[in-house]
Amino acid sequence: MGEQIANSSQWLSWHWFSWETLQNFNWEFPMVFYALIALPLILLIWFIIDRRKRQSLSIALTKSDIKWSPVSLLRLIPNFILILSFALLLLALARPQKTNEKVEQWTEGIDIMLLIDISESMQIEDFRPNRLEAAKNVAREFVMGRFQDRIGLVVFSGEAYSRSPLTTDYDLLNTYIDDIDFDLIQKGGTAMGSALAVGTNRMRESDSKSKVMILLSDGDNNAGNIDPIIAAELADAYDIKIYTIAIGKEGRVPFGKDYFGRTRYVENTLNETTLRKIAEIGHGEFYRVSDNKALENVFALIDKYEKAEIKENRFKDTTDFYPIYLKWGIVFFLLWMLLKSTFISNILQD
Repeated sequence: MGEQIANSSQWLSWHWFSWETLQNFNWEFPMVFYALIALPLILLIWFIIDRRKRQSLSIALTKSDIKWSPVSLLRLIPNFILILSFALLLLALARPQKTNEKVEQWTEGIDIMLLIDISESMQIEDFRPNRLEAAKNVAREFVMGRFQDRIGLVVFSGEAYSRSPLTTDYDLLNTYIDDIDFDLIQKGGTAMGSALAVGTNRMRESDSKSKVMILLSDGDNNAGNIDPIIAAELADAYDIKIYTIAIGKEGRVPFGKDYFGRTRYVENTLNETTLRKIAEIGHGEFYRVSDNKALENVFALIDKYEKAEIKENRFKDTTDFYPIYLKWGIVFFLLWMLLKSTFISNILQD
């Protein structure tokens, strides 16, 4: 666009001399501006030398005959035009430019499937406000921190189903995460094996070089008709790495209110054996978290481990605008030469 303007008849516009336009240019040779500053001094020296070399003619006139006329000021016009021509040529030498830089980023991408437990025990309030809401919060942050990775979502309790296929539409995915609720699955229990199987089924046709499942649960596998160890081995056969996160504290934990509105406490235990074994088979890592901060840190670690290299190309489109000022400089120089051949330059000077 800029190149078209520079080469079209629009160079005649006074727009090119506004302070806003000049300020927005990148100048390739800004040192030329020192010559622009020195130009008045150079022209003053030239004027003094010219005055000394100029021939004078003595004419005897009475004082009443000597009158000053404003017409004599016309002789200054050629000098002013010459100064303007030099200034424009110096502007052209400074080479005004505009550069548009375009950055293209891409990555080979990673396929990630989030498997989130929504069983009844995820309502326990040892996390704020409860285990499920804490998991949803860190999942949202994890999703928005990715770049061009396809991410999917599976929820499970007594059964498992795919909440979202692999997608790069993170806003839509976060909408699905927001809508996760305990009522999505009526059947109680914790079917980790089924969740792993659903996640594997979603990823088995993926041609991504890196495939990851993140399984978050607070209980033992006690539902579903698929053994979690067998499901983990099936995922491994498809080169899917598995991270497992055991969420929850041991001992007495707050769980809702009693009839009188007082906090109710229940005993909580968590068998880590199955989750550890799943992570081992899936060549991932097992984590145990007992508060919101620890959960955030775990997702931050996984985010750091499973980062694809982001590559970028930078393109620079540079448009020169010096022809505009060069044309103006030539026009004023030709005008000066024209005026040198007219009566204006021949007006007698005192």
